[in-house]
Amino acid sequence: MPVFEYGDVRRLDLFSGMSDANFTALMRGAYVQNFPAHVELVSEGEPSDFLHVILSGSVDLFSEWNGRDTSMATVRPISTFILAATIKDAPYLMSARTLEKSRIALIPSQDVRAVFDIDSNFARAIVTELAQCYRSVIKAQKDLKLRTSLERLANYLLRKQKHAGGQPVFDLDFEKRRLASVLGMTPENLSRAFKGLQPYGVSVEGNRIMISNQADLERFAKPNPLIDDHSS
Repeated sequence: MPVFEYGDVRRLDLFSGMSDANFTALMRGAYVQNFPAHVELVSEGEPSDFLHVILSGSVDLFSEWNGRDTSMATVRPISTFILAATIKDAPYLMSARTLEKSRIALIPSQDVRAVFDIDSNFARAIVTELAQCYRSVIKAQKDLKLRTSLERLANYLLRKQKHAGGQPVFDLDFEKRRLASVLGMTPENLSRAFKGLQPYGVSVEGNRIMISNQADLERFAKPNPLIDDHSS
C-alpha cells in the first residue's frame, strides 16, 4: 500500500490510537485498488480474507436468500467493512458491491487479528466500533418491527433532511427501488407510502423530496433518538 494512502486510514478512530510500529506492520500487506461501479467485492458465505477500508466512492452491503435480496447498509468514506467477520475469522454474512467508482484499501484479516492480540489501543477501538455496529443493528430492528411502513419512510426522510442541512428540499442518495429495499418494502409499497405522506406535507419529484409542513410530518413520525440517532 502506498505510504501516501496511510494518512486517510490512520485518521480513522479504529487505527488512530495504535503505535506507529504496529500500524506499519498492519499496513505492510495492505494494498489499494480502484473498482468501477457495480462490482461485487465480497460474497456472503466466503471466507473473510480482508478488512476493507473505503477511501472514496460508496458500497452497498446486501444479502440474498431464496430468490430475494435486500440492501442492508450503505458504506461511505472513510470507514471499514465488514469488521466482525475479520475479527471472528468467520464467513461474511453480507455481500458488498460498489455503487459507483470506488477506491478501497484491503488489509489482510490475519494481520488485523495478529495486531489485535498485541496492541491494546487497537483492541479497545475494535470493541468500541463493534459495539457501535451492534447498537445500530438494534435501532434498525426497532425501526423495522415497531413502525409501520409509512412511519419508517417518514422517519427516514426526517433523518435524510437533517443530514442534508435541515432544508425543506433535498435529494435522495439513491434510486427509489433501493430505498424500498433498505426500508423493508416493495417498490409498490414505497410508492403508496409516498402518497400516504402527502397529507403531512411531503411531495416527491424523481429523487427530490419537498417537505412543506415540517411540524405535521414530525407529529406523525414521532422521531425517537433511541431509534433514529445512529451516532451513539
